[in-house]
Amino acid sequence: AGAAETRSRETDNHVRRVVLIAELIGQAVGMDEQEAGMLRFAAPLHDIGKIGIPDAILNKPGPHTAEESVVMRTHAELGAQMLGASRRPLMQLAAQIAREHHENWDGSGYPRALKGESIGLPGRIVALADVYDALGSNRCYKKAWAEEEVQAFLRGQSGRKFDPKLVDLLFENWQAAEDIRKRLPD
Repeated sequence: AGAAETRSRETDNHVRRVVLIAELIGQAVGMDEQEAGMLRFAAPLHDIGKIGIPDAILNKPGPHTAEESVVMRTHAELGAQMLGASRRPLMQLAAQIAREHHENWDGSGYPRALKGESIGLPGRIVALADVYDALGSNRCYKKAWAEEEVQAFLRGQSGRKFDPKLVDLLFENWQAAEDIRKRLPD
């Protein structure tokens, strides 16, 4: 993941936080030590497909045009193809996460418009951890949201963008997630 992440100026600690927050949610949902460990090693690769996105789009300091959004969305499938070439279980899990971390609970996501539990649990976990962290972080195109705004957004997207059970678990472990964000600042 390091190769992909160094191309974006704002992801130094983002991937580390996503990994730890995903692991926190995974443990809360009942993953055993082996499953949580696999998630911890696979999750950093969720955006590896961004290697294939032009720098001008990846680091654009404003909203993407419709055409740029189409290009940006290809990173999920690109990453899955790169990782899925391996037969190793860890790489297969990483490929699944790369492909599914932009799928939405209500079926409105991409690249396959999967819905509900047809989205693998690891992909649903990383999606929530990724958005939770991104909203609370500064980006070249936006300022970090206040904690109350992040909470309101996640509540509003529970059952739409995110698995409602996972959102509930994140809220039950909110302070631990915030502690991760404080330990690894932008």
